[in-house]
Amino acid sequence: MSVFFQLAVTVVLAVGVCAGAIAYFRAVRTPRPPVGVFNGSDIFMMMGFVLALPYIYLALPGAVLPVVLALVFAGGLSVGYQPLIGNGRLRWALIAVLIASVLGCHLAFGETAPPYWVANSAVVALIVVSATNLNVQGGMRLKNVAWFLLALAAYDAFFAWVVPLTQQLSDAVQGYPYAPAAGLRIGEELGAVVGMGDLLAYALFTTTAYKAYGKRGLRTGTVLVTLFGAVAPVATLHVLAAATDQAPTLIPAQVFFGPAAFLGYRYLRRSGPERRMADVVFRGTRGVRGVRGGAVPQPPAGRGASVEPVA
Repeated sequence: MSVFFQLAVTVVLAVGVCAGAIAYFRAVRTPRPPVGVFNGSDIFMMMGFVLALPYIYLALPGAVLPVVLALVFAGGLSVGYQPLIGNGRLRWALIAVLIASVLGCHLAFGETAPPYWVANSAVVALIVVSATNLNVQGGMRLKNVAWFLLALAAYDAFFAWVVPLTQQLSDAVQGYPYAPAAGLRIGEELGAVVGMGDLLAYALFTTTAYKAYGKRGLRTGTVLVTLFGAVAPVATLHVLAAATDQAPTLIPAQVFFGPAAFLGYRYLRRSGPERRMADVVFRGTRGVRGVRGGAVPQPPAGRGASVEPVA
């Protein structure tokens, strides 16, 4: 029962967040920051940020950590959904309701109850969807994501099995609200949790693949997320538990997904260069002024996937 529960919850979360990111990408235009294009230096800086963040969290006193996480959640929601909800008062009122609902469910039902995990997962999913689009629409390419995920796979393996930093961070947030993860727990027996970083990796790859190669990229991303982001980590966990009679404490999903995503990128690029944001035709877009109903530049001949309108 446990394996099927974990498989179902993990697949729904991984694929659902990717679907949400694609829906946002198709409907909302985010302001593009004047940062030029992503390159190797940007990936290096991102890995430095990923490396430093757990140490920052672990350095905080226990009671301060959930406050910081709540502020990070609120800030992420505000920035990510400003193009969709331009009225600042309304946006912050909705954010306050969401943040308060997580705390309220935690206080009323506890950290192992489904209401808390449903509320927390909804907030985490919304943040991942908006963060994905801020990066993808801001210029991040599939090439950048593929190399980033490959580096992240090595990072996760090292800090899961050599230096147990990931496990320490997981232990640090136990008992507090605003866990940086999504999932569902029913008492002490059934539980399936996916880290916010893993969900962001899945959404980034799927959305950049869709931007770069259209429906072909979307199909490839969805298959890889399902098989190597959801099924492989859960199946490996239970296979090792059955073989050794001892459940592993942690199976980093990026060890499976990172290399698979990189190979997926290499497979997709055989069809040609990536499509840019300016090469994608959008219809009925909301968000940045000047794109609604206007003509969008067409891609040069031979660039990436063929132009397809996004309804």
